[in-house]
Amino acid sequence: MDQSGLISAAHKRDEPGNMVRLCKQDMTVIWCISHQYGSSLSQKQRIIIQNNYGQKLVGVLHETGSVELVILCHGFRCSKESSIITNLATVLEKEGISAFRFDFSGNGESEGSFQYGNYGGETDDLHAVVLHFSRLKRLITAILGHSKGGDVVLLYASRFPDVHTVINVSGRFYMERGIEDRLGKDFMERIKKDGFIDVWHKTGKVAYRVTKESLMDRLNTDMHAASLSIKRDCRVLTIHGSMDEIVPIEDALEFSKIIPNHKLHMVERADHAYSSHQDDLASIVSDFIKTGLQQDKDVPNHVQLPKGR
Repeated sequence: MDQSGLISAAHKRDEPGNMVRLCKQDMTVIWCISHQYGSSLSQKQRIIIQNNYGQKLVGVLHETGSVELVILCHGFRCSKESSIITNLATVLEKEGISAFRFDFSGNGESEGSFQYGNYGGETDDLHAVVLHFSRLKRLITAILGHSKGGDVVLLYASRFPDVHTVINVSGRFYMERGIEDRLGKDFMERIKKDGFIDVWHKTGKVAYRVTKESLMDRLNTDMHAASLSIKRDCRVLTIHGSMDEIVPIEDALEFSKIIPNHKLHMVERADHAYSSHQDDLASIVSDFIKTGLQQDKDVPNHVQLPKGR
């Protein structure tokens, strides 16, 4: 079987220049869309990976044929389909670098229940993804996360020394901040009384529930300690918008003070979603990853696989 793991495929046209293939892999149906970028052919493949808790994580692989792979992590209440994540995957694809974007458990298409905190669980999800592709002999050249995903990739680097390039896009340093904006000033009193807080959507329906356990998970997540635990041979880039209305630029400055091998790039006038600065963000990310690829030619990543696998 080739690296894409395809057993059988039926073809049909999607749009000019694209070819869709319906494929089967280990009894799981995945789809593949082929694109032509210049002289190279790339494919999009829907892939399912099981995490340590038996939940299926759904992702999309932008396959260019490169051994190198960048893993992209979405933010709070988002998914692999967020504009930031899909745009970055497409830009890397055009550069000839494969990228994988996926839904954390309880988000998007992945199995599990949504949890307000779950930073440790999402770090475990990311580890399951890294191990999956490492077993396929892929070189995980970088992990990138936006917003909450930025915290997850930093937490990953503090626990696992196997990825040497980490990109934190607008992650939060002060975890106690920003909670009142979503839950109200009296959130601690309410959650102590009822054990949960329902956050309502403007349509009048409950958007999600915050349990006391998940709230404490967030409050007990120590980004200061995690930052200190990141090894010096891990290159960390923090990108932050100067007009971020969700996570202040102050948080980025704190990461810059603590993480040993760290670079900070502030994007002037960019908001939290980089609404008018997607191209700027993509250029910064692409340049940093390509520089890392050049440096990693002499120092390859070594992912520690579980025994017996």
